Amino acid sequence: MKREINIGRIAQAALFLAAFIWGTSFVLMKDVSEKLPPSLLLALRFTLGCLLLSAIFCRRLKKLDRSYLLPGLLIGFCLYVAYTVQTYGLIGTTPGKNAFLTASYCVITPFLFWLIARRRPDRYHMAAAIICLAGIFFISVDLTGDALFTVATGDVLTLICGFFYAAHIVAITMTAKDKDPMLITILQFAVAAVLSWLTYAVLSPLGLAPIKAEAGDVMSITWQILYLSAMCTGAALGLQNFGQKYAHPTGAAIILTFEAVFGALFSLLLGAEEGFSLQRGVGFVLMFVAVVVSETKLSFLTLHKKKT
Repeated sequence: MKREINIGRIAQAALFLAAFIWGTSFVLMKDVSEKLPPSLLLALRFTLGCLLLSAIFCRRLKKLDRSYLLPGLLIGFCLYVAYTVQTYGLIGTTPGKNAFLTASYCVITPFLFWLIARRRPDRYHMAAAIICLAGIFFISVDLTGDALFTVATGDVLTLICGFFYAAHIVAITMTAKDKDPMLITILQFAVAAVLSWLTYAVLSPLGLAPIKAEAGDVMSITWQILYLSAMCTGAALGLQNFGQKYAHPTGAAIILTFEAVFGALFSLLLGAEEGFSLQRGVGFVLMFVAVVVSETKLSFLTLHKKKT
């Protein structure tokens, strides 16, 4: 029992760390996607991430067999669609709305898991998902903006992205629980890389994937892509796959939505967003409450009643 508890805590820490790393990527992605077509950017990210993890875990590659093929294809496809639609959506909407609409996967996940696995989420997970989404809303969306409720193409794409992020989480839970998380990560990167290169190969001749970077941008773009590939792709998704191996999918989804919290913090630190506000403070409190509800199921209240 003690070993299971320790693994569970390590899994939660891995998911939080993944969310933290992804939170650092918002400003970088916005900057790079204005200079490189999203399909090329993602092709480079997934290719470099796949090569890096393959080199680090080369000894595990001998364990690959046919049982990894279907999970790798399914998870890789969901990852490719989610990242592609999110990146294109980021071009057509604001970063705040992109973060909020992407975080819709924390609400979609329990329903999708219920539909596929016939396992109904408990009331605590459901309540936590709703509270979490409210927290993301207060953190990410400018309530004073005149165009708050306009529906742009980027908004629609980002909502689709939220569905496929939920599908990615459920796919890992349903097909990869008994698989090596690093091998699954490598395979999904390979699938997503191939699909991204194919997308770029199709769009480029049509003039739909122009490169806008100038000569002076080469060095900065190179470092940004290396960081996105090594940390935000390789390390973070590896941590996610490991964490989900021992975590409930709804709880994992809620923890991973902290990506938006960390993204907001890094945007503030890097000067990409305005200063801290009461609205954001409310959002942080709601996010904290969501995690407490999800992870403790308010058991400390029952314990307190028993003592009194």
